[in-house]
Amino acid sequence: QVQLVESGGGLVQAGGSLRLSCASSGRTFNNYAMGWFRQAPGKEREFVGGISGSGGTADVADSVKGRFTISRDNAKNTVYLQMNSLKPEDTAVYYCAGSLRWSSTSYKKDYPYWGQGAQVTVSS
Repeated sequence: QVQLVESGGGLVQAGGSLRLSCASSGRTFNNYAMGWFRQAPGKEREFVGGISGSGGTADVADSVKGRFTISRDNAKNTVYLQMNSLKPEDTAVYYCAGSLRWSSTSYKKDYPYWGQGAQVTVSS
């Protein structure tokens, strides 16, 4: 059974940092792209960023560019989302997602595997 488990969420003040981790089990995603999405209350789930299977290419949404970075350690089957300069509007549940494609996309339909989500709350 494939499992993606996020960790590292929590409460932080505006301007602070958090690092989310996503550990996979049940199958390896080392050759497949991984993505991060987030969903704020009353809003659609939106793309935050993605990273290719090798980790050589990583993209983030314009709304977080310059503040968030994505990386992966394939030896540990883990993907990371480093979030700096956090803003109250970054408050959301953050989801890790696994695809069966080499390159990441911003489309939820391209990710058949999802974690349970990690709450990130940024206070002003």
